[in-house]
Amino acid sequence: MPARLDPSQIPAAPNLEFEQDLWLQAVRYIAGLDEAGRGAWAGPVMAGAVILPPSPDILKLLEGVRDSKELSPARRADLAPVICNHAFAWAVGESSAAEIDALGILPATRLAMQRALRALAETADHLLIDALFLPDVDIPQTALIKGDQRSLSIAAASILAKTSRDAWMCDCETLYPQYGFSRHKGYGTSLHQQRLKSYGPSAIHRRSFAPIRALLGEENMAALRTG
Repeated sequence: MPARLDPSQIPAAPNLEFEQDLWLQAVRYIAGLDEAGRGAWAGPVMAGAVILPPSPDILKLLEGVRDSKELSPARRADLAPVICNHAFAWAVGESSAAEIDALGILPATRLAMQRALRALAETADHLLIDALFLPDVDIPQTALIKGDQRSLSIAAASILAKTSRDAWMCDCETLYPQYGFSRHKGYGTSLHQQRLKSYGPSAIHRRSFAPIRALLGEENMAALRTG
């Protein structure tokens, strides 16, 4: 896998180039995989897995599907059910904040992807993954730099991962209303930082992440000074 990607290799919209190459080799069930939430300070990392039907018509049916980061929340919400309706199979897997702390973010991301794969209604014959390999998965796979901008399967997976994670974080608003999770989804915004300073970390914060570790260190030092 090259360390850099020539910008000319990134199409105007994700397409079926990689999927079609595999379909021509009689590889039918190709799962695109992508994650959401790797850089957040709270909540799970989630992974989407999408197997598209082996037909070029899916390009038209999924018109507008892009890397989730390029779409507004409203547009992602509109596209997610379209993807689910037209995909041959789809699933979402997650790794919790506690698992991220125990394993590290990269192994936890791979674990979420493996869980998504296991939840698929069909077993994938090949994996297209956004810039990752799954060494513990015995399925042929291709890691694509900027895969969510190049492969329609990966772009579709990115939308399902992102919408599922955003919904999870919004649900946490009722449990932890003081943090404003519905607004920042656990990322390190100024609002999130302010709330952390006021209330300290919650049960769903990633204590292994440097900003949370630093905050816990400050709290421990304060407790020692007043103890």
